[in-house]
Amino acid sequence: MDEKQLAKIIDHTLLSATATSGDIKKLCEEAKEYQFYSVSVNGRWVGLAADILHRTGVKVDAVVSLPLGADSTKAKAAAAKDAIFAGAGEIDMVADLAAIIEGDERFLVKQMNEVLQVCRSMRPAVLLKVIIEAAALTDEQKRFACEAADRCRVDFVKTSTGMHAAGGATTADVRLMKEAAPHCKVKAAGGIRTAKQVLEFIEAGADRIGTSAGIQIIKEFAAGRF
Repeated sequence: MDEKQLAKIIDHTLLSATATSGDIKKLCEEAKEYQFYSVSVNGRWVGLAADILHRTGVKVDAVVSLPLGADSTKAKAAAAKDAIFAGAGEIDMVADLAAIIEGDERFLVKQMNEVLQVCRSMRPAVLLKVIIEAAALTDEQKRFACEAADRCRVDFVKTSTGMHAAGGATTADVRLMKEAAPHCKVKAAGGIRTAKQVLEFIEAGADRIGTSAGIQIIKEFAAGRF
């Protein structure tokens, strides 16, 4: 793997509530320069990012129900549709943590399927990643959430929002998620800031990395500092 290949698995991320249009423009210019896979932004900024990144090869990844995941199914589906119409090519949706903790499979699956239906109805289809906030869950709860996502055939399960007090991604969680959701890819995100971490997550089975430190990571990798 060289730095160009590494950049192609990174979602260059800026999800701060205080981010301004200038910050988003800078994020997009960085993504174009380094050819990251995507920029990951809040719904507010999808249209702006899509305009800047049009025909650059860099996708726009929109988050839905960040950071809590506690919105209604109708609200999540509507937010996903709005983001896609604004130019998002991928959706990262926070799963309903109460449903995971309570073991409410019916609710969890119904919600995933309704948002997935929105994504699949598009031409071309839009990828759906489901964030399970792994650090806040027991191993049993993580498996339950990933098995539900696997049955729904969502595209990715994702470790974390990066905003929960319990913490972010771990290689152990990536391995567990890969095993529990064999039909899904895995995105690791939350607290990933070095090239060494990225390589460890890839070895553990991560297919995509979400990070706000993408430039630092690529520079470290290119310099062999890992």
